[in-house]
Amino acid sequence: MLVALTVAVSVAALALAAWCGFAAFRDQPTKDWHFIGMAVVTLLALVQLVIGVVQLARGEKADEGATIFIAYLVGAFAAVPAAGFLSLAERTRWGSATVAAGAVVLAVLEVRLHDIWGG
Repeated sequence: MLVALTVAVSVAALALAAWCGFAAFRDQPTKDWHFIGMAVVTLLALVQLVIGVVQLARGEKADEGATIFIAYLVGAFAAVPAAGFLSLAERTRWGSATVAAGAVVLAVLEVRLHDIWGG
């Protein structure tokens, strides 16, 4: 899989985690700018999902199997949007903390995806 895209998703997720973590520290709920950041990270994860599926369709193989690779791709794609929806329900500092946690989960999933693909 593309290492550069994996690194880009990881760095964007960690930046989002730091940004929303700082907002939680300052006792602020998620705001419109945070949702724009979540959209950017989700778009990068969507591009990664599409590229991963296309590479599997072209005949390339993940070291640990296609099923687990697809499961991790879908999980990585859904991590930040799920946290974003939860933050809409919790309009306090804990909503920002939830998004920060979801972004950290995405960064960890990126490392695992790299391992599954054979990195």
